[in-house]
Amino acid sequence: MFAVVQTGGKQYNVTLNDIVRVEKLENAVGDKIKLDVLLVSDGEKTVAGTPTVKSAEVVAEVLAHGKGDKIVVFKYKPKKNERKKQGHRQPWTEIKIVSIKM
Repeated sequence: MFAVVQTGGKQYNVTLNDIVRVEKLENAVGDKIKLDVLLVSDGEKTVAGTPTVKSAEVVAEVLAHGKGDKIVVFKYKPKKNERKKQGHRQPWTEIKIVSIKM
């Protein structure tokens, strides 16, 4: 059984016991959260939502929070002595899929 869920403006194809890094969520570690289900399938029957499947439920547990690797953004204009250096680390939340119900 698998489901397509949406969180943080992105869609993820998940199955039971998957560990997924998603955009940062404001939940504490150990919290259980319900995700928006866009599609769910058990191998024989597939149900697609418009936009979500009301009867389906995907529950996930928050495992950890963190930040991704640093990327360096360097902008400059040639011959003008104009330089700007920035760094960015994207925050993430790691979740584990606990249950998928159709």
